[in-house]
Amino acid sequence: MAAEIHSRPQSRRPVLLSKVEGHQDAVSAALLIPKEDGVITAGEDRTIRVWLKRDSGQYWPSIYHTMASPCSAMAYHHDSRRIFVGQDNGAIMEFHISEDFNKMNFVKTYPAHQNRVSAITFCLASEWLISTGHDKCISWMCTRSGSMLGRHYFTSWASCLQYDHETQHAFVGDYSGQITLLKLEQNTCSVITTLKGHEGSITSLWWDPVQRLLFSGASDHSIIMWDIGGRKGRTLLLQGHHDKVQAICYIQLTRQLVSCSADGGIAVWNMDISREEAPQWLESDSCQKCEQPFFWNIKQMWDTKTIGLRQHHCRKCGQAVCGKCSTKRSSYPIMGFEFQVRVCDSCYESIKDEDRTSLATFHEGKHNISHMSMDISRGLMVTCGSDRIVKIWDMTPVVGCSLATGFSSR
Repeated sequence: MAAEIHSRPQSRRPVLLSKVEGHQDAVSAALLIPKEDGVITAGEDRTIRVWLKRDSGQYWPSIYHTMASPCSAMAYHHDSRRIFVGQDNGAIMEFHISEDFNKMNFVKTYPAHQNRVSAITFCLASEWLISTGHDKCISWMCTRSGSMLGRHYFTSWASCLQYDHETQHAFVGDYSGQITLLKLEQNTCSVITTLKGHEGSITSLWWDPVQRLLFSGASDHSIIMWDIGGRKGRTLLLQGHHDKVQAICYIQLTRQLVSCSADGGIAVWNMDISREEAPQWLESDSCQKCEQPFFWNIKQMWDTKTIGLRQHHCRKCGQAVCGKCSTKRSSYPIMGFEFQVRVCDSCYESIKDEDRTSLATFHEGKHNISHMSMDISRGLMVTCGSDRIVKIWDMTPVVGCSLATGFSSR
């Protein structure tokens, strides 16, 4: 499998299958209907729509429902055909879709939040509806009774959510750049740990329960892989986007990570290799190469009668260096740096040409992407955003031939 991934031609790219247009405002969420040629969309224009592919090859709306408030988040459970739609006013509404996807019946309203709903997860086993919102909290409610079970508050807007159904652990990303790991109980919860590594708000999370890996995307344009299951607490940094990372999906079978950014960038990262952890940045009052003082080191500047220099950091070794000792730039994909970053001159000399070979492929979605969803079994992806357009992609050219053997084609 690894050999197939490594030998994949760089020219292969996602194939745009369809564009779905009709929303009058930004599309907040779009989900592919499993085993069907259909898409469910929810938008800031207060509508939920179900689009089915007709014989002509075009997608036409079979359901068009208007809500009281702009739609901000959505979850769909295919086996029970239940849709949960979060709104800007903090409420979540549940609907049931008919078998032919031509009718949608209202079930109930959940008073989940006091402000915009940012993410929703439904757990059938416990009949829990779990959500996060801009009222700085995570809430979990009983879908049988519609009643609130518990709430937990954060210091910032809660922006995204992932949930481990087996262990009842929730991962919540917030606008301060922190991720909180919670253990949810029937009416209470406990904070297990907080993860800090991003320099911007958390915009997307993906949890892989098999390898126990958490991936986070942020407004600092980077992705971090957190090894939750490993005892070392290992983290890997991935930098290849030029705008905030809005959506991520890890394909466990092929060990590939798909990520999308606000500028339309689509990246496919090869995680099936041994990557290096980026070093912690070291602090020093003087350059760790030439020992020239940095500008805040008044004493050494006075003693040596020299002007202080700006502090920089080598991305490969983490040392604090001055500009004269770090004149070079280099990519270093094995450490996650897909574009050129500052390295000290000695590290630059140690990087071989083969070390600069990209471990990701980059593609242009040609529209703002604020939300992405994948149907991994068919190699399909749907993207949507502020341009009101929904795009459906065939990702099999870039996510590997392993799909043909690992999944049933539909």
